Amino acid sequence: MHEHYYSEKPTSEIREKAFRETYNNKTLEFVSVSGVFAFENRIDKASRLLIETFRPHGHTVLDMGCGYGAIGLFLKALYPQLIVTLTDINERAVLYARKNAERNNLWVKVFRGDLYESVGDSCFDDIVTNPPVTAGKKVVTRLIQEAAEHLNNGGAFWLVAFHNKGGSTYRKIMEDTFGKVEDVKKQGGIRVYRSYLRKD
Repeated sequence: MHEHYYSEKPTSEIREKAFRETYNNKTLEFVSVSGVFAFENRIDKASRLLIETFRPHGHTVLDMGCGYGAIGLFLKALYPQLIVTLTDINERAVLYARKNAERNNLWVKVFRGDLYESVGDSCFDDIVTNPPVTAGKKVVTRLIQEAAEHLNNGGAFWLVAFHNKGGSTYRKIMEDTFGKVEDVKKQGGIRVYRSYLRKD
């Protein structure tokens, strides 16, 4: 069976790439790993655009499908006051997200679970995701729809994707789920979409 980064227990050989990334005068050291998105010697363009675009709406953030931790750890570095939780189904991703947090002396919570399983009934002021597109539309649809159950009132759901590689579909699902969606940032075919949870 073909293995991808949504696998719970990757069996591929472990290969690592160490690199540094700087944004807004914050430099972090990362190790990315095979079997975990994205196995490169830099943060992938979509995740970086989400990091650059994000502005907090409160004190709690969930990085859904965190991979080796690039988004959640950078948000913690940029906004130290935030309580940041990272979660991924991939146990290798969780291991390396924890290692990268320790490497940069960043205190965050890192859990393993299928989508929101590991956070129980917890709600957040912001949920951010570079979704696991290779897992298929059904998984990403659940990720978007179930976000509404894990946001505080007035909280924001942020999703980054290539508009012509599934992004337009996810945008429509966000609109159906939250009633409204906006394109916060566009760059080179990548878009950051944002929806708010408004409870009457």
